[in-house]
Amino acid sequence: MRIKDHIRQVPDFPKPGILFYDISTLLANGEAWRHTVRLLADAVRPHRPELLIGIESRGFLVVAPLAIELGCGFAMVRKQGKLPGPTIPFRYDLEYGTDTIEVQADVTRSGQRVVVLDDLLATGGTMMAAIALLRQVGADVRAAACIIELAFLGGRAKVPVPFTSIVSYDS
Repeated sequence: MRIKDHIRQVPDFPKPGILFYDISTLLANGEAWRHTVRLLADAVRPHRPELLIGIESRGFLVVAPLAIELGCGFAMVRKQGKLPGPTIPFRYDLEYGTDTIEVQADVTRSGQRVVVLDDLLATGGTMMAAIALLRQVGADVRAAACIIELAFLGGRAKVPVPFTSIVSYDS
């Protein structure tokens, strides 16, 4: 099954000149979505994660069924102010400015094996920040994975752990 056949490309969204890769059509097809989750499970399983980490917000859609498939729990990396209880923030640079992500202070124990997931890797900035934040709180970040990689943006080079994508676009 070609997963690319189930990903819709939407030109000029969210603004002119941007080509948006929409996984809504993939999620709506049970067979294609199930196949995608199995492919991700095959890629992630060798890293023996004890906990999966999903990046806001479409990463949550990826990490939840994968956690069930692998029989482990999951936690979230979110934008600042979105998580209850004590949190640990991490500020990082964007192309034009900065952003802050955070995790709950008790998200992981020291040395716990984790894998970080999102729906899409573009420039790699958010993935890199999530990995740095998780390492800061003591996690053993073993790998990262996404459904879609925009290879032409070079984000993979910024990911400091083994990285897997299910679908890659070269232009």
